[in-house]
Amino acid sequence: MSQIAAPVGALQSYIDKWLAVQPQQRVALAFVDPRHFPGHVALAALEQELLAAAYGIREPQVAAGKLNWWAEELAGAASSGGRHPLTQVLFDDERAHGLPRDVWLAPVLAAMTQLEQGTAADFSAQMDAATSLHGALAALETVWWFGEGASSERASRHATLAHLLHALRRLPDDTQRDRLPLSMARLARYGLSRDELREPGAARDQAIKAQLADLLAAWREAAVLPGSLSVFRALESRQDVALARRATRAADALLALQKGMPHGSLATTWAAWKAARAWRRHAG
Repeated sequence: MSQIAAPVGALQSYIDKWLAVQPQQRVALAFVDPRHFPGHVALAALEQELLAAAYGIREPQVAAGKLNWWAEELAGAASSGGRHPLTQVLFDDERAHGLPRDVWLAPVLAAMTQLEQGTAADFSAQMDAATSLHGALAALETVWWFGEGASSERASRHATLAHLLHALRRLPDDTQRDRLPLSMARLARYGLSRDELREPGAARDQAIKAQLADLLAAWREAAVLPGSLSVFRALESRQDVALARRATRAADALLALQKGMPHGSLATTWAAWKAARAWRRHAG
């Protein structure tokens, strides 16, 4: 039996999907024990389900149908207790009933709105477009971890940057989508066509490294924003910043991004411990 299966039972498959995308969070679970904080883990897995529907389904109508189901589920969960295993765990916690319905619905509605978005004009427009969904997720996450009145500004920026980095890692696979991971200005600056994004080349590598430079600058700016990060968000951000820095120095930036960072190191454990200490301090 796994570390998580006993306390959360039916949640296991959804947690496994979340951990497949963010394997470093296995370390964080030592400090956010799912036996005592099942809602925290369920919320992270719910976020992954919504992101998978918003970005992982290529047919917009199919994605809209999945998201519409989630909208109905979250809208009625306070009275019904939920039908989905994730919803059931979340609404078994009193804090879920204390949150306005709009806070639960905002991420789903934002995800539906962005389904038809095309490629952004520039990096700033990319940030603005991604913030609608990821800012709503960060707002829900922040109030769950830190209570009402806690600022989600910093978490929103970190969530948006994490998405843009993850999108960059999928660059060759998304060249036929309306929304590309590189902006129109970036493509024009380096003279790149959609087809050229699929193959290694000096121009593609330069464009990726320019994108990474903007992401790293935005992460530095995020450090002074108000608000606190959940343990999971803090650990994700640490890994993402380290990965972006490594890729910037690599001969092949995309290959470095796709290889990712090693997990389970002492540094990762130390970072998770510090994030958990900060969470408990800020949560009072």
